[in-house]
Amino acid sequence: MKKAIFIRHAKSSWADPSLRDFDRPLNKRGFRDAPFMAKLLRAKLEHLDLIVSSPANRAFTTATYFAKAFDIEAVDIVQDKRLYHAYPSEVLRVVKTQSDEVSNILVFGHNPGFTDLANHFTDDYIDNVPTCGIFVVQSDSNTWSNFDDQGVRLTEYYYPKQYFE
Repeated sequence: MKKAIFIRHAKSSWADPSLRDFDRPLNKRGFRDAPFMAKLLRAKLEHLDLIVSSPANRAFTTATYFAKAFDIEAVDIVQDKRLYHAYPSEVLRVVKTQSDEVSNILVFGHNPGFTDLANHFTDDYIDNVPTCGIFVVQSDSNTWSNFDDQGVRLTEYYYPKQYFE
């Protein structure tokens, strides 16, 4: 079985209008939510093999909090530029090219692609995967190349506002 955990970056700051979208940092809420959601996922996921992230500042920073929760060094996070504002098909291409030795992967990226991807794997409509939202997709396949072909389902969905006012 293969499990991909998709995580939208935590809330980012718009305080500096001179920054490119790619360079925007997390804001105060993002810095609160990322470590909280990382600890929440760590309590639910026994084993993690790989973290892949969009190289955008807000996504990679979010990924570092999750890496820390799983005792993974930030330098071991794979940055994949294909994940920056990717369509669901491109996100799936990233997942489907992973080594079959990997069983559990975290993938960090952006909307609207992540919301569209979540809806691809569920019959329950998800209006919006919010910032630092997590959705888990499991496949009965033993290979990543067949990830979205065999017994694939969205099994879990979490987001910060479930835990904070």
